[in-house]
Order: sequence, then C-alpha cells, then structure tokens
Amino acid sequence: MELGYIGLGAMGGALARRLMLSHKLRVYDLRPDVVSDFAENGAIPAQSPAAMARECDVVLLCLPRSADVREAIFGEGGLIEGLEPGKIVVDQTSGDPDETRAMAAELAEKGITMVDAPVSGGPAGAHAGTIAIIAAGPMETFEKVKPVYESISPNVFHCGEIGSGHVIKLVNNTIAACNRMAALEAAAMGRKYGLSLGKMTEVINKSSGRNSTTEGAFPKMLEGQPTSDFGMALMLKDVTLATQLGVKCGAPMLVANLVRGMLQTHLHDQGPDAKMDNSTPCIEKAADMKFLD
Repeated sequence: MELGYIGLGAMGGALARRLMLSHKLRVYDLRPDVVSDFAENGAIPAQSPAAMARECDVVLLCLPRSADVREAIFGEGGLIEGLEPGKIVVDQTSGDPDETRAMAAELAEKGITMVDAPVSGGPAGAHAGTIAIIAAGPMETFEKVKPVYESISPNVFHCGEIGSGHVIKLVNNTIAACNRMAALEAAAMGRKYGLSLGKMTEVINKSSGRNSTTEGAFPKMLEGQPTSDFGMALMLKDVTLATQLGVKCGAPMLVANLVRGMLQTHLHDQGPDAKMDNSTPCIEKAADMKFLD
C-alpha cells in the first residue's frame, strides 16, 4: 500500500514521522524547506497533491482547517486531478464534520472514499506512538486503513459514519478548553486567598476536581515548563465549530460559548501566534495575581 501525507506542521509532521518508521512515505507541504527536511530523512517529496495522488493508494491530510483540506483536494493541482476510483483519502484535520461529509459525497461520485481520523494527544503523543486516533467512515474502509492507523498508535477507535471522528474530536477539545479556563480561574481565586499553586495541585489531584489541566498543566507550571504548544487560534476554531454544531442540533453549549469568548479575548490580547499557555498571563492580569511567587 503506497502512502502519502499532506500537511507537515506540528501535528501532521509528527504523524508523518511516525508513519516513516514502518512505511515508505510521499510527503507534500506548502513549505519547501520542511519537505526538504523530510526528504533528508527518507521521505519522497511530491511536487503537488495531484502528483502524490497518482502514486498513492491512501493519502492522509492534517491541515489547519477544513477549508484547507478542500483546497488540497479540489484546488488547482489538487488530489482530485490524480485520484482514481478505489483510492482513499484520510482527513486527520480537526475539522468541520459537515464540510467533511460534503467533500466525501463529492469524492464518492468519482468512486473515491474519504474518511476522517483526527487525533488527540498532541505531537508528543504522536512521536511516542500513544496518540488516540478517532476514526470514522465505512467499516470496510476502516479495516483497509486500520493497519496504517496502527502503525501510528495502537489506540485506534472506530466511531461511526463519516464525520463522527471530527465530532468526537470537537467534544474532546471543547472539554479540554473548558477544563483549562475553569481550573485557571478557580486556582486564581485560591491564590488570592493565600494558597500556593503547589498545595492546590496536590489536593485537587486527589479530589473530585482533578482534570487534564490540574494533572498535566499545573505540575508543569510549578516546574517552570511550557504546558501546551497547541495554538490558541486552533483551539478557538475548534470550540467555535463545536458551538456552531450546538446551534444546528439544539444543544445549548452555554459554558462552551463563554469559553469561546474567553479564548477570543485572550487571542486578541496575546496575538495570532499565541499558544494555549498564553491564557495564563491573561487570567493573572484579570485577577491581579501571579500563580507562582
């Protein structure tokens, strides 16, 4: 099975490197220097998505947004120019499930199958081979591609029809964002009442309030380490998508909408390249305190 990968950013690059441990891999990215780096490590550069599609049975993509996926597939020099019936496109983007379903329907008219398989666990999880792969699409296609997924990580989940993987990823990221904002705000209140972040972390992580932020981010804060390299703009995109899905299906998403507003405010304050880490100084400023002395 010939494989290709489009999108070699922090997440896609980590997934592609994991695949390269056990597969010959063709790669494409809009940044030639990144492609050259992968080529030096054994990947085969593709001149365009169309050229990649002609040589590959399965093409995986991990791009910032569903609009970028559509451009990579249907734009000038896109995959569609090289795809043939029977070939498979795997979208690992954290994307819009409705957009993914629409693209899949267009490709199906030409005998091409598109499935979604976003991931959760960050670049570190991809490098370590522990990342969760949230796959969806026809079971027949899932079984064909499952060995590819398992060469990235054994933690592979089939979650239903096309788009279901994206929905679960949005649920996950919305919970993670809400946990982070709630934990930071509550800990800021504790600091103003004289508690240390260390003592709060120790107690909370043995109590009912523990979550990914108290168990992951707070210990790293105490050690002076970065807690997240996930882009705030990408998290805002995901939470916004989730709240839009809530409007469509009639789920209120009241807390998620508050967190969406917080992320938008923090991004405006910290700049377009801000990471989720950059919410911390925003909370400190609002509460007029510091998490660490």
